[in-house]
Amino acid sequence: MATRRPWYAVLYVQVLVAIVLGSLVGHFFPKTGIALKPLGDGFVALIKMMIAPVIFCIVVSGIASVRDMKKVGRVGLKTLIYFEIMSTLALVVGMLVAHVVQPGVGLNIDPATLDPKIISTYVPQSGEYGFVTRLLTIIPDTFVGGFVHGDVLQVLLLAILTGFAISQLGAFGEGITRAVGAAGKVFFGIIRMITKAAPVGAFGAIGFTVGKYSIASLSNLVYLIGTFYLTALLFVLLGLGLVAWLAGFSILRFIVFIKDELLIVLGTSSSETVLPAMMQKLERLGIPPTTVGLVFPTGYSFNTDGTNIYLTLCVLFLAQATNTHLTWAEELRVLLFAMIASKGASGVSGTGFVTLAGILSVVPQIPIQVLALLLGIDKFMSECRALTNVVGNGVATIVVSRWEGELKKETVRDALAHAASQPPRTAGDDGA
Repeated sequence: MATRRPWYAVLYVQVLVAIVLGSLVGHFFPKTGIALKPLGDGFVALIKMMIAPVIFCIVVSGIASVRDMKKVGRVGLKTLIYFEIMSTLALVVGMLVAHVVQPGVGLNIDPATLDPKIISTYVPQSGEYGFVTRLLTIIPDTFVGGFVHGDVLQVLLLAILTGFAISQLGAFGEGITRAVGAAGKVFFGIIRMITKAAPVGAFGAIGFTVGKYSIASLSNLVYLIGTFYLTALLFVLLGLGLVAWLAGFSILRFIVFIKDELLIVLGTSSSETVLPAMMQKLERLGIPPTTVGLVFPTGYSFNTDGTNIYLTLCVLFLAQATNTHLTWAEELRVLLFAMIASKGASGVSGTGFVTLAGILSVVPQIPIQVLALLLGIDKFMSECRALTNVVGNGVATIVVSRWEGELKKETVRDALAHAASQPPRTAGDDGA
């Protein structure tokens, strides 16, 4: 029987305490809170440093060890189908909620009073969101380009190609597979050491956010933030909850299972900080490394449910706030363009705001300078985007594995129930 650790040694408790302390420091000592920014930036940078090698090792060793190469293609196809369905649903949900709640009605903002220079750095270049452009960016300039720039999709492409190549080398390839697997264990060991600093990173990131943007600065935009958070919560509990139920597991138990990772995301506003740990936890549910490696990292670019809800909700909010009427045809154009623009977005805080600027570029009726309305509150909305994205991609990985017949629903239920009954994990535990 496992010994229960002191409450102060539990990772999620440490992160939660750090978030509270960081908020207090940022609120009562704003200058000190702003000065804490390097702590959060440093933690995120440390995690991002390890993402590329971890994904590469997991996917390469997973594919190289699979004898049926058709299975890899089959899993990839099912993954893309699921992603397209759920990401489109999230975009539609954002639009429907905006029509029902109408968070921007009554603001009567005059775009002429807003300075366009404020958002000039966020406005994308022409053609940046084209479908062909998106596909071409998956191919790195050099073999190590994906590692240098930390591009998840580029690293994933290299890993898939490398895995296929090694699988055709026979006995020699088996030796390479074992070596890559051993390297992956080393990288995960480094991740576990870095994760111990999660409370420090959360403390710095939250302190900076509250110190710089302050709760008081939200004013009448609180309604939009509340609408977004409630919509995302309902999407997770009802939308993803239904999907999870059909797959044979409880969404609430899954959320409890990944609570450590969700608190880290809450503190850092970035879903990338938990990518390696989430992949390891999903494997603990019994999902093969090949499926985890193909589905979960790909979701960071193709299945950003939280970001998608944010995009369409905010476009219509800005239209309502400026009394801009959009026809159904124009809203359909927004939806179709968002389906493309939302692909390729990473889990880094602020990416959603840049993507939103790209979508507005195809809606000339809404002046681009009205984005300045959201600039001050985007940081507060990024946490919800990241949290929803992580939960959505975790559910997607389980669903695809169940769809593929690799995982029985009894196995998932037992694993989640067992995890819920276990003593809280500490900052030094594996998979934290």
